[in-house]
Amino acid sequence: MAKIRGAIIIDRDRCKGCNLCVVACPLNLLALAEKEVNKKGYRFAQQTIENVCNGCASCAIVCPDGCITVYKKKEI
Repeated sequence: MAKIRGAIIIDRDRCKGCNLCVVACPLNLLALAEKEVNKKGYRFAQQTIENVCNGCASCAIVCPDGCITVYKKKEI
């Protein structure tokens, strides 16, 4: 049976570091950048663990600026 995985794309330049996506992720895959900032001077959200996302899209749903896109892909 194929397993569904998620792929998260975060627009770092639009992110204002509100931390809502970090709190919403049930797998704790997201965190705010510790030392980097975007063009606007905000610490942006980034994925800390690769290839674990289940594609639930909780992060994208709560993002007030629409910075996160979640794709679902089948793994065989």
